[in-house]
Amino acid sequence: MSKKITLVTIDGPSGSGKGTLSQLLAKKLGFHLLDSGALYRITALASLQKNIDLNNVDAVADVALNLQIRFDVSSDKTIIFLEEKNVTDAIRAETISMAASKVAAYQPVRSALLARQRAFATAPGLIADGRDMGTVVFPNAPVKLFLTASAEARAERRYKQLIAKGETVDKSILVKEIQERDDRDTKRSVSPLVPASDAVIVDSTSMSIEQVFDFMLNTIQKEI
Repeated sequence: MSKKITLVTIDGPSGSGKGTLSQLLAKKLGFHLLDSGALYRITALASLQKNIDLNNVDAVADVALNLQIRFDVSSDKTIIFLEEKNVTDAIRAETISMAASKVAAYQPVRSALLARQRAFATAPGLIADGRDMGTVVFPNAPVKLFLTASAEARAERRYKQLIAKGETVDKSILVKEIQERDDRDTKRSVSPLVPASDAVIVDSTSMSIEQVFDFMLNTIQKEI
C-alpha cells in the first residue's frame, strides 16, 4: 500500500450513522468513499431481480462476482448504478437490508467482493464504511473507528427517515428487526460484526451528528 494513501475504516451496526458520517468525512478530507454495505445490498437486489434463491450460495456468489456497478460521487449524494440503472433508493428498502444481511454471511460472496473493495484504496485516501473494514478488508489501516448506538436510538432514527418519506411504520417492529440483525451480524461465523482490537469505539446514542462528526474528524486528524 502506498504511503500516500491514508486509510480510515468505520465499522458498526445498521443504523448507527456510518453512511452519513463517512460521506461527510470523505468530503471534508477530500478522500474517496467505499460504502461496502452497498455492495452487499446490490448483490441481494441483483439476485432477487434474477429470481435467484438467496439460499443458493454459489448462485449468489456468482452474481457478486459479475456485478456491473458504478458509484457516481460528482454530487453531494453518492448515486449507485447497477447495470446503468439508478438503484440508490432501491437498495435501501427494508427487504433488501434484510436480504443483504443474509448474503453477507456467505464466505463465497465475501471472497468475491474482497478484491473489489480493496481496489477503492487510492490516493489521497479512503473512508471505508462497513462491518469488517477494520478487521478483514483493511486490517492494517492506521485509523479504525467503530460507531455504535443503542437499538432503540437507531430505530428512532430509521423511523424518522421512513416517516419523512411518507411511509407508515411501527417503531416497535423496527427495534425488533434491528435487534435481530445485530444478533445475526455479531454471531455469524464469517466476518462477524466486532470492533477491531485497535479501533476507537464511538457510542452515538446520546450524541448529535455534529458531535460525532467533530470527534471522528479530530481522531482522524490526530492520527494522520
